[in-house]
Formats: sequence, C-alpha cells, structure tokens
Amino acid sequence: MTKQESEIVFGRHPVLEALKSGRQVNKVFIQDGAGAQALKEIHHFAKEKKIQVSFAPKNKLDQLVSGQNHQGVVLTASPVAYASIDDLYKVARDKEEDPFFLILDGIEDPHNLGSILRTADASGVHGLIIPNRRAVGLTATVSKASTGAIEHVPVARVSNINQTIKKLKDDGFWIFGTDVEGEDYRQWNVSGPIALVVGNEGQGISHLVKENVDQMLTIPMTGHVQSLNASVASAILMYEVYRKRKPQ
Repeated sequence: MTKQESEIVFGRHPVLEALKSGRQVNKVFIQDGAGAQALKEIHHFAKEKKIQVSFAPKNKLDQLVSGQNHQGVVLTASPVAYASIDDLYKVARDKEEDPFFLILDGIEDPHNLGSILRTADASGVHGLIIPNRRAVGLTATVSKASTGAIEHVPVARVSNINQTIKKLKDDGFWIFGTDVEGEDYRQWNVSGPIALVVGNEGQGISHLVKENVDQMLTIPMTGHVQSLNASVASAILMYEVYRKRKPQ
C-alpha cells in the first residue's frame, strides 16, 4: 500500500463512511446548531470510537474545505491507501467471482472519478486502476462525489497502464475499451476475467492503450450529441456486466 498526504473529508455520507472504515480519524468538526439526524448519528459514532469532536461555526468549516459544500460536517483523517493489483484480485477471489476491473486512462475531473467510484461500488466492480500521472487521484473532492464509496472500492495506482494491461492479459483477462466505432455493448460477452478501459474526458482512450485493447465497445445513440460523459458511459457498461452476471 502507498499513501497520500493527510486529507480532509467532508459531507455527511463521506464522513460517516470514513468513520466506519479502518482509516485513522483525527478529529471531527460539526457545525454549531446543525441538529439534523444525520449529524447526530455521526456525533454518536465518533464518540463511540473515542474520536475528538469539535463544534465550530459554519465559517470555520467553510475555511477547512475552501468554500465547498460540507453539509455541516468535516473530519481530518489519514489518507485513503492505494491498493495493489493483488488487492483487486483478492476482492474478486473472496467473492468467488470472475474479476471485473475498471481501468481509467487519464480521467482528470474529480467529480467524474467520484461518480465512477459510486457506481463501481453499487454494481460490484472489484477495483479501479488509475495512472500515477496526468490523472486525478483520491482527493477530498473525489471522496465527496463518491458519497463514501471511496472507502469500499480499492483503487490501484500504476506507473504504466499499458504494462498493466499486458500483465492482466497474461493472467487471462480480456480487455475492452470504449469507442464510437465498436461492437454494440449489448452483445458484450462478460464471462471470465475482464477489464474495461474508460478514456480521458476529452481525448478518449490514448492511441497506445487502444492498441492493447482486445475489443472496442460502443453505446448506440440516436440523439444529436454522439458522446456521453465518461462517468455516464462507464455506468451503463458497469451495469451491463452486473445485468449479465447477476440475472434475476
């Protein structure tokens, strides 16, 4: 495991999930006069774990999160630890399922990454793989956008996406990518170990990565705008795997 610098977590769901996780929480700040039931639950949970709770005015919390929407609660915690590829394998193995990984090729928007994490948690993805450089990491904004899913979906950060793809292929994975030209995703064979590559918001999958993908998938569209937000496209494909692997 590798670690980032220490961080701030804010928002009711992210804070609650951070408190429930194995992360070391240093202090919880709750806004004075914020008596919502959700904050009472956070206060109670923090006291149970013997974590220091400080009541502070709204402007103090605003300063801690640089004016972002904190929903009346902020905590300081140890950073989210990045996983290894082996950790991702273990998640699949413990669930006795064929591995399904998401490889993000240069996602830069923290809200997109947070949304992807949220859907990955909901749809049973075993883990995400992101590059070390030219991509967003596990930041406080990502945590807020994920509504706490960041605590539950392992994220491995690698120095070279192409080398990682080759290693997965050696392990029997079939690698899929997203492109305007490809096979209709509704015909996708999701059996066996698979990984889905989702490209950068503006440029899509890089040329070198595309060369290592086994098959491209496309999402048919009839509207005038022939593209989808990266988090929306990945959500459709994540749930296609869920639908086919867990039929009613």
